[in-house]
Amino acid sequence: MASHHATLFCIALSVFAPDPCSAGLHEPPHVELTQLPQDWTDDNGQTLPLATLRGQRVVLTMAFAACHRFCPMTIEELQRMQQRADQRGEPLTFLVISYDPANDTADVWHRYREHHHLSRPNWHFVRGSAPDTRRLARQLGFTFWVYDEHVIHESHAVVFDAQGNAQSALDSHVSHWSDVL
Repeated sequence: MASHHATLFCIALSVFAPDPCSAGLHEPPHVELTQLPQDWTDDNGQTLPLATLRGQRVVLTMAFAACHRFCPMTIEELQRMQQRADQRGEPLTFLVISYDPANDTADVWHRYREHHHLSRPNWHFVRGSAPDTRRLARQLGFTFWVYDEHVIHESHAVVFDAQGNAQSALDSHVSHWSDVL
């Protein structure tokens, strides 16, 4: 039965994955941080309205704590972006929104941050309601769905400029997201 699930996963991912010949850097969605759902809770249990991030350059992605495939690769790319920004002396804010808000509680995200040594204050791990999560994903072009107990998705991020405008959209076909900075 497990191989059946793996086969269905691969078939489903191939249907929704971008063309492998694509460059991986896409036209960003025409959206501002202030136009996205605003009611998010961080890993300390505090409310984080996205509008409060205006004035900062933000890299937004989606992930979930129990993921063992794409999310770790996405987090590694974000860490490389952090290193590149540090080298350049450029401030950068990272926002990771849960695909799985029912399970990624503040405590789960907090333990995830500690386990992955992501304790810098410019990193935010948040969750919201299921409807807000789906709405944000649609607005930013994050494709995902739940199959059994698995969240099926790919690696994707949207970079916002300091004015809160989507600047670029990245996917797994960019070899190093930090090269885009």
